[in-house]
Amino acid sequence: SQSVIFRYCVAITSKKMSSGAADLRQRKKQNCTESDKMASEERNKENSKLGRSPKYMLIQRFAKLFFGCLAAITSGMMYAVYLSTYHERKFWFSSRQELEREITFQGDSAIYYSFYKELLKAPSFERGVYELTHNNKTVSLKTINAVQQMTLYPELIASVLYQASGSEEVIEPVYFYIGIVFGLQGIYVTALFVTSWVMSGTWLAGMLTVAWFIINRTDTTRIDYSIPSRENWALPYFACQVAALTGYLKKNLNCSAEKFCYLLVSASTYTFMMMWEYSHYLLFVQAVSLFLLDSFALAQTEKVHEVYKIYLFSLFLGYLLQFENSALLVSPLLSLVAALMLSKCLQMNLKKGTFVSRLLKIMYIYLVLTITVTLNFLLKMFVPHKENEHLLKFIEVKLGLNTTKNFTMNWLLCQESLQAPSQDFFLRLTQSSLLPFYILVLIICLFSVTQVIFRRICGEPLKETVKLEDGRIGERPEIVYHVIHTILLGCLAMCLEGMKYLWTPYVCMLAAFGVCSPELWMTLFKWLRLKAVHPILLALILSMAVPTIIGFSLWKEFFPRIMTELSELQEFYDPDTVELMTWIKRQAPVAAVFAGSPQLMGVIKLCTGWMVSSLPLYNDDDLLKRNENIYQIYSKRSAEDIYKILTSYKANFLIIEDSICNEVGPVRGCRVKDLLDIANGHVVCEEGDSYAYSKYGRFCHEIKMNYSPYVNYFTRVYWNRSYFVYRINTVISFQL
Repeated sequence: SQSVIFRYCVAITSKKMSSGAADLRQRKKQNCTESDKMASEERNKENSKLGRSPKYMLIQRFAKLFFGCLAAITSGMMYAVYLSTYHERKFWFSSRQELEREITFQGDSAIYYSFYKELLKAPSFERGVYELTHNNKTVSLKTINAVQQMTLYPELIASVLYQASGSEEVIEPVYFYIGIVFGLQGIYVTALFVTSWVMSGTWLAGMLTVAWFIINRTDTTRIDYSIPSRENWALPYFACQVAALTGYLKKNLNCSAEKFCYLLVSASTYTFMMMWEYSHYLLFVQAVSLFLLDSFALAQTEKVHEVYKIYLFSLFLGYLLQFENSALLVSPLLSLVAALMLSKCLQMNLKKGTFVSRLLKIMYIYLVLTITVTLNFLLKMFVPHKENEHLLKFIEVKLGLNTTKNFTMNWLLCQESLQAPSQDFFLRLTQSSLLPFYILVLIICLFSVTQVIFRRICGEPLKETVKLEDGRIGERPEIVYHVIHTILLGCLAMCLEGMKYLWTPYVCMLAAFGVCSPELWMTLFKWLRLKAVHPILLALILSMAVPTIIGFSLWKEFFPRIMTELSELQEFYDPDTVELMTWIKRQAPVAAVFAGSPQLMGVIKLCTGWMVSSLPLYNDDDLLKRNENIYQIYSKRSAEDIYKILTSYKANFLIIEDSICNEVGPVRGCRVKDLLDIANGHVVCEEGDSYAYSKYGRFCHEIKMNYSPYVNYFTRVYWNRSYFVYRINTVISFQL
């Protein structure tokens, strides 16, 4: 079975590592005591040089820590309040009825919130969980484990907190739900603040990080239009993990701080993996960054391998608690971590200094990559998996390795989030001065890291402590990690615009760290060999002056815009959808099944609770096939074909959306009806132009004409400006 294979792999790895476990623990204890002694000695030397008493230094450090933490927490709280205020101004949430509020959740967001409602309506939490794991009231003719398939752990946690805290009499469920999400976004910003602060040594960098994050909110988060999305629940935990990992990788860290960072990395890694089904891909990118960091001997190997163990433990727990999720077994993260562990064991068993060990050190990267690919191939051979096959097909088509007429693949390729980023994206980052400073910081750090790697190749050891006057920012492992991490995320963002929400927040953090770090300016001045001005003094001045000037310019240009956003009363009102939902709740039978576009079906499920034939989810092959079949109502197919498709899913009502039927898209060939014509072979190419051709008219147009044979199969029962609802006849009456 899948669990046996996974446990066997873990057992083999643990056995091979057990021989050196005792030595590793002993070394860690010695390193802790040595680092504590070194840190205390360095502080005493600095205090004696400056003539300061230990009591004075303790008070100064406490004040710096207190005000920094206060600024970080305040920034997070203010951002959460800002999001709440903006959401209220945009949707008029407090003055809306419950139905109008729920309509603001669109697509997959509606599905997530609908299950949160079902949990609150259940007689007990246990009963609610059981109904979700054996759900047969959402999709017709299909029983699904909604908790596993849709990663509903955030909704489980939110429902438990809502009921356990006694909030039923204090706050409405919808406000509690979105309040948790906004609170997590505040934690997200606080974690970025702390990361920049830890790297630069000044909380001024954290303030600049938050400012850039909010100003570039369009490119840093999707919270504005997709509150319940999994990434809005998960990314705050990843930001906490990155902040803890940044502290954990620092040199000369005292034992208590190192243990705290290790525990925080462990807890946040596991929580992040449970909150988002694609979390292991982002952790894989992080693991690659750590692998490169360790390969060039720029960090303590023991620390890096402790993080690998955290990955392995989180994958194991996630596999068990996510109902034996096979996607975790075949994930590239597991293959990479297992390969790194095996390679480490192979190196430990060889004597240092031998020819074979030196050869393996040179071939280390090739060895790890080979083992990773081999393990992943073997796991995919023996572990049955279907969850992510569509992702591999998408990547093949995206990279031009394959072509397809498949409707789902072409529809995904046409989505804006899966396109290459537009010029407007880079223009927005440049106007806020973020992109120029990020490029400057990245170039300086890259050149410094290159110098350090060259010194390591030549046999020069790393310094235990890097001082300001050394100008070697590339020797700090946490800096090197962030440089590699942002480069890898940036490569992904250049291919897929949706990846910018993972990349841009860390661009804000790295750029803010760089301009506020005296070490970065000192590294630059070392290369320029300044003699007219003392470089250390100039570096200290610039690390304060540059962020101050940037902050004032951002305040002058963007603060009025933000205040205008909060003061303007926007209006989101969709009367046609409200009327449709009201009609369904009043007129449709309780056992009715509705068919239509997946996005609309999500809203119907949330607002009415009625069963639907498809859902806006793209991680299940059966649901993908259903979506494609239901979308045929906008193709050039006969009434009989559409009738057979709908009745095969036991649908009772069909909803035609005028916005899809008469869609005029900016890109020809990416409209739903165009993609359907391509998939169905209804496209004829003549002299470089393509035309849709079929002996049948487009179904969504023809059905509105109310003539035979369409009236034989379908009877219109409701319509407004946007929607046409037809009852699917159980008894076909043929009319001339």
